[in-house]
This record gives sequence, C-alpha cells and structure tokens, in this order.
Amino acid sequence: MEEQLVQLLSATQSASEAPRKQAESQLQSLYGHVEFPLGLISVASHESVPLNIRHAALLYLKIFVLAGWSPLLDEFKGQVLVPEEQKVRIRQTLLELATQDGLENRLQTAASTVVSKIAGVDFPEQWPDLLQKLMHIIPNGTEGQVHGSLRVLVGLVEESLNEDQFFLVARDLVKLVYDVAVNEGRKPTIRALAVAVFRSCFDILEMVMEDHKAQVKTFADEVLRGWLPFFIQVLKTRLPAPPSEDEENQESTNAQLYGGLVALKIQVVKVLMRIRGVFPSLLSPQSTTLFSATWEELSSLQGAYRQMYIEEDRQSRLVDADDLSYSLDFLVIEELDFMQACLRAPPVRAELENQLRNNPGPDGSWVTEVMKLVVAYAQITTEEEGFWEFDVNVFLSEETSVTANYAPRTACGDLVIKLGEWLTGPTLDGLLSYTRSLYSTTQSWKAKEAALFILNQLLGDFQDVQKQIAPDTANGFIEFVRYAMQQPDVFLRARGFLVAGSLTRTSGDSLQQVAVSFLEASLQAITNTDESEIVRVSCIRALQHYLQSLPHAITQPLQNSIITALFNYINTQDMEVLKESDDLIVTLVETLRDAILLDPRICLAGSGLDLLFEVAKHGANNFQLTILVNETFEEVTTSISAMGSDAYIQLCQKVLPVVTAAFDLGNLTEENALTNLAADLLSVLTENGLTPLPHGFVQATMPKLNRLLLGSNDDELLKSATIAVKNIISHDHQQLFDWQDETGKGGLEVVLIIIDRLLSPSLDDNAAAEVGALAAEVVEKAGSERLGPFLPQLLGAVAVRLSSATQAQFIQSLTLVFARLSLVNAHDVVNFLAGLDISGQNGLQVVLAKWLENSINFAGYDEIRQNVIALSRIYDLKDPRVAGIQVKGELIVPRDGRIMTRSRARANPDQYTIVPAPLKILKVLIVELTSASGASRQLDAAAAADLADEGSDDDDWEDEPNPFQDLSTGMSKEQLMSLVAEDGPGFNSRQRDDETQAFLVEWFGRAAQTPGFAEEFNALTEEEKERLRTMS
Repeated sequence: MEEQLVQLLSATQSASEAPRKQAESQLQSLYGHVEFPLGLISVASHESVPLNIRHAALLYLKIFVLAGWSPLLDEFKGQVLVPEEQKVRIRQTLLELATQDGLENRLQTAASTVVSKIAGVDFPEQWPDLLQKLMHIIPNGTEGQVHGSLRVLVGLVEESLNEDQFFLVARDLVKLVYDVAVNEGRKPTIRALAVAVFRSCFDILEMVMEDHKAQVKTFADEVLRGWLPFFIQVLKTRLPAPPSEDEENQESTNAQLYGGLVALKIQVVKVLMRIRGVFPSLLSPQSTTLFSATWEELSSLQGAYRQMYIEEDRQSRLVDADDLSYSLDFLVIEELDFMQACLRAPPVRAELENQLRNNPGPDGSWVTEVMKLVVAYAQITTEEEGFWEFDVNVFLSEETSVTANYAPRTACGDLVIKLGEWLTGPTLDGLLSYTRSLYSTTQSWKAKEAALFILNQLLGDFQDVQKQIAPDTANGFIEFVRYAMQQPDVFLRARGFLVAGSLTRTSGDSLQQVAVSFLEASLQAITNTDESEIVRVSCIRALQHYLQSLPHAITQPLQNSIITALFNYINTQDMEVLKESDDLIVTLVETLRDAILLDPRICLAGSGLDLLFEVAKHGANNFQLTILVNETFEEVTTSISAMGSDAYIQLCQKVLPVVTAAFDLGNLTEENALTNLAADLLSVLTENGLTPLPHGFVQATMPKLNRLLLGSNDDELLKSATIAVKNIISHDHQQLFDWQDETGKGGLEVVLIIIDRLLSPSLDDNAAAEVGALAAEVVEKAGSERLGPFLPQLLGAVAVRLSSATQAQFIQSLTLVFARLSLVNAHDVVNFLAGLDISGQNGLQVVLAKWLENSINFAGYDEIRQNVIALSRIYDLKDPRVAGIQVKGELIVPRDGRIMTRSRARANPDQYTIVPAPLKILKVLIVELTSASGASRQLDAAAAADLADEGSDDDDWEDEPNPFQDLSTGMSKEQLMSLVAEDGPGFNSRQRDDETQAFLVEWFGRAAQTPGFAEEFNALTEEEKERLRTMS
C-alpha cells in the first residue's frame, strides 16, 4: 500500500487540477482500508521518500483522524473508521515518530499535531500511559526526542489534562519543564517550548482558583520561587548582534540561534504576563526588578530594531512550526506591553513617584527617557512605509485604529496613554522636552514623525475621556507642527496636519487664532496643492477636528469651500476603487457629515446631500458607512422639518427622486445593499415628516414600497420598508387611504395585504419585527368602521403570530397592538382574546402570558408608557377571566452553588414560579415604577463608580483582578461613568420618566383601595413590597 500512497500523495502536489482532484478522491476512497492510517505513518517515516510527500502523508493522516477517529472530534464525519485494536498500534507508532531523534522539524511538528488531536479524545482512558511516556523521554532524551515530546506535551496540557490529572503530576511536570528551560545546553527553541508548557499550566490553575484558592496559591508561590530568578536572568541576558539579511534568508546557524534566543525571551515575557493575570500579588514584590530589566532590554535593542526594520526591510511577525514567535518586533511588542503592565504595580509606582519628587523637571527625568524609548520604537518601519505609499486606505486604517495589526508603534502609543492617565502633566512635559531636543538635531524625519505620532495618541485619549491639554503645553508643540507641515517628507508632513487638528480639538479655545490658519492650510492641501494622496487624506481627516471644535462663526462661512474641496477630491477618485477602500470612504463621509451639519440648509440648495448620496450609492455594502449616512440624513431631516412645511417639501423634492432611482437601480442590478439604503433613507424621511405629507408623496413612494414588502425576503429591507409605511400612515393616513395601486386596490387594502404577508410564518421574527407597529397604526387610523370584518381577522392573525414569536423586538411589536387598543377599551380586548382559539389554547392565556413575561424588556419611552397604562387598565377590569390566567413569576435559582455552564444550562433549563396574571401585572408595574423614578439608574451609576474604584491601577496587582478593568480595555472611571450617562447598553437603565412615575404612583394609590389588592400585595416578594412602599 505504501507505494500506492506515495503515488497518490505525489499526484496531490500536481499543479494540474484534474490529476490532483482525482488523487484526492482516491485517497478518500481508501479511508475504509484497515491499513490506510498505518500506511500513511509508514510513508512519513521513510527517509527515502521526498520530504514534501512525507509531510503530505502526515497532513492527510490528520484529516483522516479528524474525520473518523472519534465522535468527540469537532470535524467527525459520522463513522468511526479505525478499530480499537488498531488504534493502539497507530498511537504507539505515531508517538515514536513524533519523538524520533533527527526528524526534520516540519515533520516532527506535523506528527506531534496528530498525536495531540488523538490525545485530546483518548487521554487518559484509552491512552493512560501517554503522559508518563513523555515525562520519561524528556529528562534524558536527545534534542529531537525532547522537541517532539514537548510539542505533544503542550497540546496535552492545553487540551486534555483536567484539574485532577494535572494535580497528580503537577510538581513533577513543572520540575520537568523547568529543568529543560534552565538547561543552557539545550537549543533555545526547546527551552522556549518548555516555558510555553509552563505557561499553559496557568490556564488550569486559573480554572481551579475559585474552588481551591489557598492550595493553588501556595502551589504557585512554591513553584515561582524557582522560576522567577530564571525569568529575570533571561530578561537580563543580552541578545547577540542580529544576523545579516543574507544569514536570515539562508537560515544559517547564527540566524537560528538568534531566533531561538528571541523566542525564549518572548515566552518568558508571555508567561510573566500570564502570571500577572492569575497571581499578580506573587509577582508584585519582583515588579521593580522586572520593570528595570525590561526597560534595560528595550534600551539595548534599539539599535538592532532600527537597523532591521527602520533602515532595512527585514521580515517581521515571524512564527515557527512550533507556533513560537521568534522575530525581534514580536519581542519588542511583548516587552512594551509588559512595561506598561509594570507601571501599574504599586512598588514600581512608588519608586517612580519618588524619583519624580527628587527630580520634578522634565530634563533628565525618567519620563523623558521613556519618551525617548517610545519614539525610537514608534518610527515608521520600511515595511509600513511601503504599504502606506501603495494603499492610502491601509494608512488610514492604522491611523483610525481599526486595524488588527498590533505593531511596536501601536504598543508605544498604548504605553504612553497609560502613562498619561497616571501622570498627565509630567508625561506631556517629558514629551515636549524630548521633542524640543529631537527637532534641534539632524535626526531622520521618521524620529520626528514618531514624536508627533505619540502626541497624537495622547491627544486621542484625551478626547475619549474629555480631557484638555494645558494651553502652554499646546502652544509649546505648535512650532514643531508648523515645521512638520512644511517638510518634503510625506509622512512627516501628513503627521503635522493630523496633529494640528488634534491639538485644536483638545485645547479648548487657546489655539483658535492659529487653528484658523491650520484649517485653511488643510483646505488648500486637499484642493490638489499637495501632490501626496497621504497628505490630502490626512487633511480630510483633520478637518473633522476643526469642524467639531472651532466656533460656528469660524467654520460656517467655510462650509461651501469645504464641501467643494471634498467634491473635487472625490471627483479625482475611481469610484470602483474607492468603494473597496472602507476606511477612506468612511473618513470622507464623516468629514462631509460634519460639513453638512454646520448648516443643514445647504442640502436644499447646495450639493452637500447630492455628494453624500453619491458616495453612499457606491459604498452601500459598507455597514459603517450606511450607518453614518443614515445618522447624517436623520439630523438633516430633523433640522429641516423643524423649519416648516416649505423647507420639508423642498427636501422631499430633492430626496425622493434619488431614493426612487436607488430602488430602481438596486432592483435592476440586484444590489440589495443599495435598496436597503434607499429604504432606510425613506424611513428616516417619513419619520420626521409633517402632517399632512406633501401632495403626491404616497404616489411617489408606495408603489416601490409595496413591491418590496410583497417580494423581498431580506430582513433589514423589510423592517425599513415597514417602518416607512407605518410613518406614512401616522403622518397622513388619508392620503394613503385615498391612493390606489395600478390594479385599482385602495391604499388600506394594499396595507392589509402587506400585513398579512409580514405575519406569515414563512417570514422569520426579525424580518417582521416592525409589523406590530404598522398593524397598530392601521387599526388606530382606520378604525373599526373602515376596517369592518377585517379588524377581528387582523387581530387574530397578530395573536396567532405572537404565540410563536421568540425575538424580543418582534414580541414587543405585536404585543403593543393589543396594548394600544387597551388604552381605549381594555374590556373589548379581553373579550376578543378570551373568545379566540389559538391551536387549541385560549387566546387570552396565550397573549397575556407572552405579554407579561416580556414586558420588562420593552424598549422606547412611548412604548413603555403605553404598555404601563395598558396593563393598569387590564388590572382595573378585575375580570375573573384575567385572574384565572397563570403565567411565569419568579426565577427559581438553583441552590447547589455550581457554576452554570452551557451544557448544564441545556440539561437544566430555567424554572419559574407560577402566579396569577393580576399579581404578575403588579410585579411588572413595580419594576416600571422603579425604572421611571430613575432609581435603577442611580444604582447603575453607583455600581459603575464602585467598579471604577475597584478598577484603580493598584487592583491589577491584587489577587482579585477586577473583570471590568481589563488591561486591554483600560476603562477609566470617567469612561465607566460616561457609559451610564449615555445610557449605554451595558447598563440596563433609563432616564427618569416623571410622567410615567406620576401615573404609577397615583395608580398604585387607587389600586391599593380595590378589592383583592391586599392579598396580592402580601404575595409580592419583600423586595417588591419595599420598593412599592418607598416609591409610592
């Protein structure tokens, strides 16, 4: 079989598709052959077989194992292809191959990967001796054997060992990898792998911390007493001179040694970060030593980094076959991040603060030295320079921080931001001091650009937390900004324009005079006086800062000039290329938005809105862009609508032809995104419409909307189109009811057909999410007389669809049909539902249960207020049919104290008490009373303040790290509080609603006097009783 497999594997390497596909098919047909997996292992083991074929054999073996070894594997195809007795041979043979001395590294990695996949499902039950075999090989094995064993061990610790198995061997395992890691006779890559195994142990330790904190911490303390001196030694050991580019390309011995030492250092820093995440207090006593060692290392590496990445164009972000990073840029990133983390350690802070007290000025201070360090590593690399010159969109994605490319430059910005949050004044003074000295030298433009880049990062953070730069400091940077804006070097010039805008935005009114000249210079650069695309795009981005921060009296007279400049720039672009440049097109729309909103009246006579729609037409597939366009148009429509009917009519005359043309073009080209955008714009236009709507509005829009609503299956399109029809009825139902379609159907009949389709079970909840609001509007505006026999049919269809609805927005939409009717006549609603049969169940039971179980999740002030009043009317009926309805009450919390995993949640779904509907109404209204009073908001604000206090910098080095203050997010107290202030989605809170509160207080006062209330009050929880006593 081996010869056949070699032939087939060779054919899979063919450049021709036909023989390659045929070989792949034949290999798959051999899956059922009992000798197939062992044959692949045999091929991989033969030194006479070409290396690429041996590697392919192991890759196909992995595919085979994933498909047919065990049902526990995610890629399992449904049939176990290997008998149990043969699995023993395969495991043994494969492990021998993976731990074979002298095996080529790529083969060893591939074999180890397959072993790890098998171990993930077979260890320990079917492969009980695996761990002991590995632990036997590693102490005395050859380089190849130890390398293969460690590869398998990494996978075993990460994927297979549970806590019980781990603690049985923990001390021996940790000692085993420690001995490898400290053994300078081993290859650095093997030592790095040993450290990687040790780092994986902390994942297991973290999992068991909650249940066995004292024991785990004792174990970690004991272990780290041995490891920490080794880590410090590795950090303090200087790297040799880097290999030449030729040595790197030829993978010389020197290059491999250098890469191995870098990999070892990277793994050490990674494990230190991991320890800090799990046992920060154990690391804190060593934090000053670690901080100093990291700083010294970064200082010593500047020359090598500059040579390799800023002067030359060496390969970056290198990862070997063992998944170990080994290029210098990765080491710099890890050490910058660790240095940032150490800045939060109390011992480090105390020492640095003491040094600042002894030397308070910026000259010669450690802060200035940090600035010198970060400027060295924040310089644009040769690789980045090439990418950005080739594609301005890549430059913008880095500039707007939307890229996933985390580079040393980015890490430097993050480090200085954290330093600035702690020591704002000294950080800015240190940066200004170093920038002065730097600009007085003949250093390259890259260093000067990096200093301004670091300033820009700081200013961006200031803007995020609404902090301002001191006027003296802001003015101190002006000369360097002016200098940069006049330089021939493209990226330095662009940086000057960008920082000018950022300084203006974060300096209050202290730079207003100079800011006007900066704004005008940006405008001139955009209008093609600057030959660089990078500079022009930077100026377009900088315009946003001027428009958002300078007084209206300064910016409004320039509105036409700005829009003209943007128009001219866009006209120079290939729109087919532009629509693929996501960041550039979004930046253009953001700037255009700010220019239009200086005075929205320009949309009636000028070209602002036309330009916005033109860009939007080409970028309709860009989700962020469509949101921006909709938000901009909403602000424009709101402003113009407030100016009166003449202005709104002019707006409609300008917008409707564009929207209807977009509908037609979208339909013609099957461009769904463009049709969706047109529907969004129409829903915004109608939402802010006047009553009545302009003459001919319905005739211009309803044929398109009707076609979409009856023919489309696109969820978002259906929602937007439904909202538009609902808004038309809300503002001018008479014009709609008087309209007829091309077949002679009246407007009301057309809408009822639309509702019938939207309520159909063939559409999912999300697509029909707005139909309830449309139905409610129709019922309210048409009335029972006009609807006649269609009214009970319509309400029955709504109730039936509500019974199967699961999506929250859809449930709210359908429920509010009955809520709004209950505002007028709750008794008729109860009568209707009580007489309705829904699949053998009483309609009142179905609707009221769904209504009450979801009420507290309703959104929107008007909707909540309507719901509250409707429920109070139903309660006031004291109808025995309502009293007989049983619904879910309180969640029954399990008492076993176990963590509720996803699998356990599926096996044990939530259980609730069962209560009568009137009692549930009281419970819902108590929740709404609390929300309307703002009490829940006060609780949220207090909780956020507590979290922010808990998330102080010292807490990152305590044993109970605050999950809300993660290093990667770094949310400050100001940011947490602003989330509450903005009613952020992270906090389920609402603004005070005095009208709803007053209604409920008065209603509860009346309800308390009614028969049966006392019994229902006694059935409330103590917390609910106390809330009611307090609020009422």
